[in-house]
Amino acid sequence: MTDTIFALSSGRPPAAISVIRVSGPRAHAAGVALAGSLPEARTAAVRELRHPNTGDLLDEALLLRFDAPASSTGEDSVEFQCHGGRAVVDALLAALGEIDGLRLAQPGEFTRRAFENGRIDLTEAEGLADLVEAETQSQRKAALAMAEGGLKRQIAEWQERLLTLSAIAEQGIDYDEEDSGADPGLTQDCAALANELDAWLALPRAEPLKHGVRIVIAGPPNAGKSSLINAIAGQERAIVTDVPGTTRDHIEVPLALDGLPILLTDTAGLRDSHDKVEAIGVKRAEGLIEVADVVVWLGEPSNPPSSKHLILVHAKADVAGPAPEDSLAVSAMTGEGLKMLLERIATEARSLLPAEDAIALNRRQAECVAEASALLHDASRSQELILVAEDLRAARAAFDRLTGRAGVEDVLDALFGRFCLGK
Repeated sequence: MTDTIFALSSGRPPAAISVIRVSGPRAHAAGVALAGSLPEARTAAVRELRHPNTGDLLDEALLLRFDAPASSTGEDSVEFQCHGGRAVVDALLAALGEIDGLRLAQPGEFTRRAFENGRIDLTEAEGLADLVEAETQSQRKAALAMAEGGLKRQIAEWQERLLTLSAIAEQGIDYDEEDSGADPGLTQDCAALANELDAWLALPRAEPLKHGVRIVIAGPPNAGKSSLINAIAGQERAIVTDVPGTTRDHIEVPLALDGLPILLTDTAGLRDSHDKVEAIGVKRAEGLIEVADVVVWLGEPSNPPSSKHLILVHAKADVAGPAPEDSLAVSAMTGEGLKMLLERIATEARSLLPAEDAIALNRRQAECVAEASALLHDASRSQELILVAEDLRAARAAFDRLTGRAGVEDVLDALFGRFCLGK
């Protein structure tokens, strides 16, 4: 029999209200043990909560009951909305722990049970994990679209089309007495679905939205990189001196800029150096420039690094004279041009992120979609009907891994371990 689990699902006390969840075959019995009786399913009622062994009054709380399978976990469950003091919460958790058959939940176990009981698929679970961790409005909106089943519905449509193509191929194999090869209409439909998947793969991915668009500040020593970082961050995050080579390792500053997540990175000044430590810092800076989403260049505008998203900055504009053409005049000391620079960074960052409320694939999801696309392309080029059918079967298996129906055991522990104890 499945264990019955319980945990505090709201933030740690003290708080005005705390929520304690119980889920599993003995959840209703546990509710009766503390409250004496349960309300009708999906109906809230006020109950005195008493210790099941001593009868001591623990709290007066709002009690909700949910019956399987119409609950968040797909199991019988009970929710106590109690007063949020530490003593109240600790007493209720201790009382639940003394009931036979109950145990404290592991991190993410409620959501894992929802997945295992078919209440959500793996893409929705990933969206919930991202929603819990969201720190900016753009992250919240993207995670909510995923958690509410946006990708799940799209995948269901792809699966239905794929199943139709498979049925046509299998029927052709079963009833075609001659080995006449693949039907052109079937292979064209395979190509059309593959092209649609390719279009999704070309859209902005979830990783920059989740981890932040990497904005690398680069240039020669004493160009004003660290001062600019501090001015943007609004605090002293990087050491600033007039000694060339002060910054020897990169410094990362996560920020929300106009609701967008960015990772601002200060780097060592680019130059040839005989100092071993500084040379390592320069090499790291060059590597960071190569993988940067956006490079803010404070060096000579005639010799910038290669980047699809490059912003030329004429730093120390208060003392360095007029800015060259196409460069933004910025002074970290006076604030001149800082607002314009931030607007430019936000514009570049926004172009690298999914549109608001759009569904963005993460790396795991993109790998499954790419695998299905490659198999469909193979099917579209095949001359043998039996090979088309086999490619379509393999593509269906890739979609099953995408939704979590099969072959994802290795990712489940890592995913659900991201959740808090009561989620």
